Amino acid sequence: MAYLDLMSPLHKSTTRDYLARVNDPEYPKAVAAELAKKWGYDYWDGDRRINYGGYRYMEGRWAKIADVMIEHYGLKAGDRILDVGCGKGFLMFDFTQVLPGIDVKGIDVSTYAIENAKPEVKHLIDHGSATSLPYDDDEFDLVISINALHNLYTHELDPALSEMERVGKEKYLCVESYRTEEEKANLLYWQVTCEQFNTPEEWGWWFKKTGYTGDHSFIYFE
Repeated sequence: MAYLDLMSPLHKSTTRDYLARVNDPEYPKAVAAELAKKWGYDYWDGDRRINYGGYRYMEGRWAKIADVMIEHYGLKAGDRILDVGCGKGFLMFDFTQVLPGIDVKGIDVSTYAIENAKPEVKHLIDHGSATSLPYDDDEFDLVISINALHNLYTHELDPALSEMERVGKEKYLCVESYRTEEEKANLLYWQVTCEQFNTPEEWGWWFKKTGYTGDHSFIYFE
């Protein structure tokens, strides 16, 4: 298991007004969170004050991430990748563009995301939960989960990490975390779906407890 920071550049490319989100008069935090956790239109394509404000494919945005993963894990045509919490499948699609012949699969809890997924990979996305992956042991050469597992409750996180370990030969995940009280406050202000508020050390405890041996990284709200 190694720390592999792939997501910080993408995360830091977005400007965030933490106080504006938490103090918004029309969508105060509790209202925004209630809407977001339905994982429907409001979460993906609704008002920016609720969450993404329109989650659309941007040419090559995820290709840089896919390229680094392909090089780091030595992936080749015919290898199988599973994206846990794949959303609309944008990273899945960019994998196929960077490495033709790669076999991609995704799973997500949001029926809205699947219905509005990138057309080229929509048929490759299963509806389901990270806590019970409908796949065989070591079925995938690489299993990834980007900014999804911190949305699980504690009783769900344990089986989800164990499931990633079970179905993947190699694993990589990225989750939200904090190192300082300022970062914790910013995370609390910004998030609308997060249920795991863990320091890097606490995440390490989870990895050890569940037997997760894959790579990981954290994003911080600085």
